[in-house]
Amino acid sequence: MPDHQGRGRGGDGRRKPPPGGRGRPTDAQRRSKGQRDQPGSRGQRGTKRHDRYEEHPERRGALHVEGGAENLPKWLRDEIARVTRKDRLAPTFNLLNTAADAFADGRYRFARDKLLEAKELSPRAAAIRELLGLSAYRAGLWQEALRELRTFRRLAGDTSHMAVEMDALRALGRPDEVRKTWQELHRLGSSPAALKEARVVYGAFLLDEGDPRTAWSVTEPKRITKDPFEEDLRQWYVAARAAAELGDTATARKLMDAIENQDAAFAGLDQLDTEIGARESE
Repeated sequence: MPDHQGRGRGGDGRRKPPPGGRGRPTDAQRRSKGQRDQPGSRGQRGTKRHDRYEEHPERRGALHVEGGAENLPKWLRDEIARVTRKDRLAPTFNLLNTAADAFADGRYRFARDKLLEAKELSPRAAAIRELLGLSAYRAGLWQEALRELRTFRRLAGDTSHMAVEMDALRALGRPDEVRKTWQELHRLGSSPAALKEARVVYGAFLLDEGDPRTAWSVTEPKRITKDPFEEDLRQWYVAARAAAELGDTATARKLMDAIENQDAAFAGLDQLDTEIGARESE
């Protein structure tokens, strides 16, 4: 469902705030047609309750189901059926399926409206609160996104979207809560992919706060792998920015080249090149 890329959007690949959105442009919001915001990211979860998500690899894909709501994955139908009145199941499934299709097509406001209806029918369905939070986030409704993703985390015991929580807090101008959520994520634990996403958001936040040294300590890659994941490239990007601000342009160039070798259209490479060049000329 959610996304990752989009060149020329500034900073660390961030988009401008969506129409109708509030607050500053965010970091994790630069994703485009990717996977990391999918319900149930890959890897081990922070609590034992996450095991049920690992049983369903299809959870990694968008909930786009041709043929109607009856074809929603059985695990998802069972999950929602446990917390929804029987007379409300059919309309809940239909609304969720419609919303998931809209989300996959980038129609986040429409998806959010349908999910608000679904939430009225099944307020304790974690999957609905999860997709509602992500849709609100995509629509730039930071406070609503934060509320719904925190509710999802409480219902499901799933920490995979705490980077998005941090990014919403960053957009709302609540730096103390960004730091608190970062610490809480490390206490609770999450998947390797989710932790990398959190480093991207927190590292960019620290750069905004004028603390490149800590940003580097958070995002410094242990090694440059030959087959990186998308979240690795984003972490390298923020690390390169931190290195440049610290005056280590050689390391910044090395990281930028590694990103470009993997994805020449990666978001913000031109701006990064300019930032490094400015430091080199000092």
